Amino acid sequence: MKQYIKIMVSCFVVWTCIGLSSCEKYLDKEEQTNISEKEAFKNFTNFQGFTEELYNCIVNFTNNYWTNSWNWGEDEITSTAGNFHFIHKIDDGNFWGWQSEFDGWGSGWMNQSDFSTSNGRFNKDLWNAAWYGIRKANIGLANMDLMTDATPEEKNLIKGQLLFFRGWFHHRLMEYFGGLPYIDYVLPSAGEIKLPRLKYNECADKAAADFRAAADLLPINWDDTAPGKRTLGKNQLRINKIMALGYLGKNYLWAGSPLMNYESTGSKTYNVEYCKKAAEAFGELLSLTESGATQYQLVTFDNYYKNFYTMNDGWALPGATEAIFRGPYMSGNDSNWGTSKQYTPVVVSEGDIKFTPTANYVDYYGMKNGLPIPDITKPDAESGYDPQYPWKGRDPRFYNDIVFDGVKFVQGAIPNVQEQPNRYANLFTGGSYRDISTGSRTGYVLRKFIPITANKYDNAYSYGNSLHIYVPYMRLADVYLMYAESALMGYNSPTGKSSNFSKTAVEAVNVIRARAGVDPVNAKFLGSADAFLPELRRERAVELSFEGHRFNDLRRWMLLISQPYTLKKSVEFDRTGTFDTTDPTKNKVANLREVVILERKFTEKHYWLPLKNVDVNMYAEFSQNPGW
Repeated sequence: MKQYIKIMVSCFVVWTCIGLSSCEKYLDKEEQTNISEKEAFKNFTNFQGFTEELYNCIVNFTNNYWTNSWNWGEDEITSTAGNFHFIHKIDDGNFWGWQSEFDGWGSGWMNQSDFSTSNGRFNKDLWNAAWYGIRKANIGLANMDLMTDATPEEKNLIKGQLLFFRGWFHHRLMEYFGGLPYIDYVLPSAGEIKLPRLKYNECADKAAADFRAAADLLPINWDDTAPGKRTLGKNQLRINKIMALGYLGKNYLWAGSPLMNYESTGSKTYNVEYCKKAAEAFGELLSLTESGATQYQLVTFDNYYKNFYTMNDGWALPGATEAIFRGPYMSGNDSNWGTSKQYTPVVVSEGDIKFTPTANYVDYYGMKNGLPIPDITKPDAESGYDPQYPWKGRDPRFYNDIVFDGVKFVQGAIPNVQEQPNRYANLFTGGSYRDISTGSRTGYVLRKFIPITANKYDNAYSYGNSLHIYVPYMRLADVYLMYAESALMGYNSPTGKSSNFSKTAVEAVNVIRARAGVDPVNAKFLGSADAFLPELRRERAVELSFEGHRFNDLRRWMLLISQPYTLKKSVEFDRTGTFDTTDPTKNKVANLREVVILERKFTEKHYWLPLKNVDVNMYAEFSQNPGW
């Protein structure tokens, strides 16, 4: 924060409308390249060039390092070969590890020591990019009057983007650190600054005003605007009305969630009024998308993977029609080396650090009939779950996301005869995929973000296949589920709904289930808000699994420090009977049980990340988070 509060105001350069170039320090530039503020902001092309750098401040958390850690709840655990990611520090209760001062590897996307807005993926981080972006957005807003050679539409596009980014960067910081100073003007580059930390709700109200104003100024689709027609077909990442509405709703829902409401008012319950405001924002968005008035819609389940990766498509950015907010395109092949190899055990992949789903998290994937599994070790007549055949009859997303024992993992030839048994996932206790150092510690492997052929035999990650992985910040399914939560808690009923959208909370959840081929929410969960809320949260856990949401969800629900959410488990079992190579769900197991790998020892201080000491020591009003 400190270094970016004092960024020099004179750093203005004309960029091209499409390019995303980084801002050079004023004193490092050739004198002949300097231009006046009047020239820099006079028309749309020049002002948009200034604005474009904000897009390069969006951190790609998926692909920020050679191997990438972004799932910090109870959802994931790494192999023991690597212990330097922030997830290991979180497991130890050492939340200081998000800071570069406490991360000797420089592997975290939250903070890097050499921040830059260049195209490199190793030098972007949330902390520096957010303060930098806020400063830049405020400079742009302060100079809107200099945009004299522009149409009203062009002025709205510039102002809308700047307002969105100011709200978005504040929202992202608030999400991890709580109420902060909300900087909505250009701070002087010299002199004393003593901006106090606001309460969370006070920050959220200011961010909401920016998001609302942005939504009112921006188009649904830039392709339909005169400036957008100049870059036709290249506008999908540009900030629009739908993005602004999505984050307006998310900002309100977060402010209404128990943790944020507790920080603001002292009450550990949902704030009803904020939830109602969230439902209205999401309702406006969903009414537009369901009417066909936008470029967004849920992808079909057979195209579900397109939310996260593309292959043989010229390094096309993933997301299809469902991704609402993503960062800019970087080098596609980086995701092969930085992401694709971190999931499958070393016997079928390169690289030794593996990220695997915990068994307790996989338990959230219930049955195709929509019912949860009460206890993975016991038969359940109601849902039809049988612990002798634990992979049978499950939610179709289980088969899409998770590799379980017996799945045919290698499709092509395996030249080494001794390795041929590895064609099928050996995830039973003692199996070859279960090396805790370089394989699965949990009995499961994640395949949600990579094709099944991403292994050293089928080699889908070779350069020629142009496998490009990118997990979006927000997609339409997330909006449906956030709307459901907002409507449920705002109106205290599974049939609660906003005034501007036709669907109730439970109907919104069922839209997502229907897409996956899962039966609707069972009637036994619909008697009250309290009965429905756990099932809604389970749905969110399954649909948005491993996409970076779980840690913040557990925090805002005030569940992070409580069992069973502090546990990470493995599933242990033996194979028995005849091994079926055509349908692994028919394989019988014995001695099924779960074993605790680790238990996190958290206290209430772990609900918020600690701020940097160098920043909290600047002045008394910028105080450290409690307990740190």
